[in-house]
Amino acid sequence: MSAVELAAGVSGSLGSIGYGLSAIGPGIGVGIVFGKGTEALARQPEAAGLIRANQILGFAFCEALALIGIVMPFVFGQ
Repeated sequence: MSAVELAAGVSGSLGSIGYGLSAIGPGIGVGIVFGKGTEALARQPEAAGLIRANQILGFAFCEALALIGIVMPFVFGQ
């Protein structure tokens, strides 16, 4: 069975499959942001305010990618 035949057999909303795939990157990004932020807080607790601000900014950028992933199937869908 070729990839084209397999793709032709997929039924349902391809937009939801696309969003599921596009949510992988931001999920990994959020995990890295908060993991490294926790590591930085453990190493330098006196910089907690700056580290927390950078964590929130990194989280916002990662979540923006997820929101773009939600919108794109509607923009390019039929």
